[in-house]
Amino acid sequence: MGSSYWSDDFYKDREADRKKKGVDAFAYHATVAKAAPKDQKVHDKLNPFGVKIREARDSKEHPDSLAIGVMLDVTGSMSNVPRVVQKQLPKLMGLLTRTGYVKDPQILFGAVGDARSDRGSLQVGQFESGIEMDNDLGNMWLEAGGGGSMEESYQNAIYFFARHTAIDCHEKRAKKGYLFLIGDEKPYPAVSKQQVKTLCDDGLQEDIPLAEIVKEAQTKFHVFMIIPSHTSYGGNAEVRGVWEKVLGADHVIPLENEEAICEAIALAIGLSEDKATIDGAKKDLLGEGITAATINSVTASLSKLAGGAKATTGKTARI
Repeated sequence: MGSSYWSDDFYKDREADRKKKGVDAFAYHATVAKAAPKDQKVHDKLNPFGVKIREARDSKEHPDSLAIGVMLDVTGSMSNVPRVVQKQLPKLMGLLTRTGYVKDPQILFGAVGDARSDRGSLQVGQFESGIEMDNDLGNMWLEAGGGGSMEESYQNAIYFFARHTAIDCHEKRAKKGYLFLIGDEKPYPAVSKQQVKTLCDDGLQEDIPLAEIVKEAQTKFHVFMIIPSHTSYGGNAEVRGVWEKVLGADHVIPLENEEAICEAIALAIGLSEDKATIDGAKKDLLGEGITAATINSVTASLSKLAGGAKATTGKTARI
């Protein structure tokens, strides 16, 4: 996967055609939402059941591939976030490539729900470089469920990336890919062997503690949690504390505005790849037409990853 090229013009033409025809960008969700409950299910192309591997491989077109996973919480108050990201695909690709942060990004979009209550709790696309990313988003089921316990099944997404991905950036160049979880609740404390059997058809002898599966995933991915603040539990200290304990405070990104998710992803990668500093990133983002208010908000959220004072000669500069 991932051998095609991204085209802003192709995306814009597709959006214009959808608008003209009155078609939802999330066409599958629009269909499944009208179906009887017994017929509602994850799209076949995003269903992880029986999937052996999702690959991010080098190609003639993209010889220096970098695997990037973006797993979106589609429960309750988070179910609008996939629409935000879909609208901003050109921005995300532009921020990654025109800034020089990533030469050949291959992005996998997927979705997370609550495996204890939802029927679509894990949806996984393919690593793609072109308009196929929009196809995967369009095949998502925005179930808008959730269990109400301030927990969602993010650990199952981490499990999938740990055990069901193969990425050339790591295998050929010993370079980690990226996994961004975007949500506002805690993960469950362990990967359930029963859930994994149902979701992926994997046979586990026992449950896997959260810290253990995170550590396994971190052998080939930088794992981040982005927490939009203006959601049900976005400002909850307990939620943030759990994630900081398991990922490290510098890999938890509180975000004031969900509209800035693409900027946060791009800047986190730029900083991690040593392709950006906080001050340099401010110029990069300004050059991409991002507003000063958004830039200051995002760079403040990523100050720990940047090293705080080390990145900006003593204090965070303002635009």
